Amino acid sequence: MTDSSEHSNSAGDRRLTALREWLRPRFGDVDLLPASADASFRRYFRFHHDGDSFIVMDAPPGQEDSRPFVDIAGRLAAAGVHVPDILATDFDQGFLLLSDLGDSAYLQALNESNAAPAVRRRYFRRFSQCRTAADDRGLPIYDHERLMQELRLFPEWYLRRHLQIEPDSDEAALLNEMFALLVERALQQPRVFVHRDYMPRNLMVSCPNPGVLDFQDAVSGPISYDPVCLFRDAFISWPQPRVTEWLRDYWLRARDRGLPVPPAWEDFQVDLDWMGLQRHLKVLGIFARICYRDGKPHYLEDAPRFIGYIMEVLPHYPQLAPLRHLFEQRVLPATAAGGVAG
Repeated sequence: MTDSSEHSNSAGDRRLTALREWLRPRFGDVDLLPASADASFRRYFRFHHDGDSFIVMDAPPGQEDSRPFVDIAGRLAAAGVHVPDILATDFDQGFLLLSDLGDSAYLQALNESNAAPAVRRRYFRRFSQCRTAADDRGLPIYDHERLMQELRLFPEWYLRRHLQIEPDSDEAALLNEMFALLVERALQQPRVFVHRDYMPRNLMVSCPNPGVLDFQDAVSGPISYDPVCLFRDAFISWPQPRVTEWLRDYWLRARDRGLPVPPAWEDFQVDLDWMGLQRHLKVLGIFARICYRDGKPHYLEDAPRFIGYIMEVLPHYPQLAPLRHLFEQRVLPATAAGGVAG
C-alpha cells in the first residue's frame, strides 16, 4: 500500500542530495517532485528531461532491499504485464531509475459508469497473465508461518495497542483457533503468483492498460488472495452483489483458462471469504502499527471499511462464531468509541 506522506526537500535531506548527484551525470540538474511514498521507507520522485518523464525510487538499503522489485518487474514483464522499465540501478545506495506509467491511478479513475468495463476487460486480463504466465518459482511462499505471523498483528496492534483490549485467556485461545482455521483453508488452495497489493491504487491508466505497480512483495500463494485484494479494497468499496458478480465472473474466466480454481463456484466463494478474513484482520493490525510505530494515523481512518468486510462474511460461517462474538461484543463497541488514535 502506498502513502502520500510529505517529503522533505530541504538541504538536510541527505538522501535527496545523493539522489540528485546520482542522476546528474545522465540528466544534469533535475527538479524532483514527490510522486508517491510507500507505507514502508520507500519514496518515489518524478522528473522530466528532454520531453520524457521518469520515476526514481529512493529505498534506503538499511530498511529496504530493491532487488525484489527488479526481480518481480522482470518476471511480470516477461509475462506480458505492463510494469515500469528498469532503466538504471544502484543497489548500494538504494536508487532505481524507472520509466513513468503516469499519475492517473484507477482509484481516482473508476466510477459507477466505467467500473464494470474496466474490471472485465482490463483487470481480468492482467489477472490471467499474472496467474498463467508469471513465474513464481523461487518466490517466498505464503506458508503457515507467514500467514500466522500476519494474523498476530491484529491482536498485537489493533486490539491491544489501538483499542486497548487485552484478550483474556479464553479469548486468546479462541482467536488462535480461528486463526488456525483460516490458515488451514488458505494452505489448501493451489499456489500461484500473488502480487499481494493488486488494487486500484496500484493500477495505472496507461498504454497498454493497466500499468501495474507496487509488486515487490510478490509471493507464491493462494489463488484467491489477489481477487480479494482487488474487490475488497482498502480505499474503495463496491456493493456486495456487484462484488459477488465480478468474483464469479473472474472464477468462470479463470476456470476456462485452465487456472487451478475449484470446479464449483461455491467452493471458490468460501476460499475468497476466508482468505479475505485473513487479509482484513492483518490489515487492521498493519494500519494500527503504521499509526503508532510510524506516525501515520490516517491509515486507521479506513479501519471501519475492513471491519465492514469482516462483518459481512462472519455470519455465513457458524464455525467462525467465536470470532464474530469477539467483534460484536468487544471490537465494534471499542472501534465506535475511537480507540486511542492520536
